[in-house]
Amino acid sequence: MASPTFSWGSKVRQFRTHLTARVAPAERAALVGWLTPRQLALFDGMHVADKRHGLDVVATLRAGGSTDEDLLLAGLLHDCAKGPSVGVLPRVAWSLGEAWGPWVTSAARHLPGFGPALDRIRDHAEQSAGMALAAGCSPRTAALIRHQADPADPVAGELLRLADEAN
Repeated sequence: MASPTFSWGSKVRQFRTHLTARVAPAERAALVGWLTPRQLALFDGMHVADKRHGLDVVATLRAGGSTDEDLLLAGLLHDCAKGPSVGVLPRVAWSLGEAWGPWVTSAARHLPGFGPALDRIRDHAEQSAGMALAAGCSPRTAALIRHQADPADPVAGELLRLADEAN
C-alpha cells in the first residue's frame, strides 16, 4: 500500500518532466548575473532534469513572493549531489520504495548500477548541502538544503519543501 503522502499524479508528472526536461539558453544565461562562477559550475554539473526542477522550484518561490537569496539558492541547488548520472529508473525505484517500503529499493539494488544511484538519492540532501557550502553558498542555504525533506526552519524550510513537492 502506498504511503499517505505519496501521490501517483505527482510521480507521473515528475517522470514525464524528467524525460522531457530542457533548460533554455536564456534561462541558463540569466543565472550568470545571479550565481557566482562556482555556484554556476555546480548548476552546470546537474542532470538536466534536476536543473529544470531547480529552476521550477525557484519560479514557484518567486511567484509566492520570495526574495530570500538563501532560499532561492537552496531551491535551485538542492538536488545538485544527485549528479548527471542518476537516471530515471533508479529514481522510479526510489519513489516506489517511498510508497511501498524499503523492500523495493533493497530489491532494486541487485540491478546493475542501481546501488550507487540509490545511495546518491538517499544521501543527496547532506551531500548537496556540502557541495553548496564548497561553492560559496551561506551556511543558511546549506541548512535549508540539508533539511529539505524535514525542515528545521519553519518558514523558509517549509516554503522550500512545498515548492519542491509542487515541482
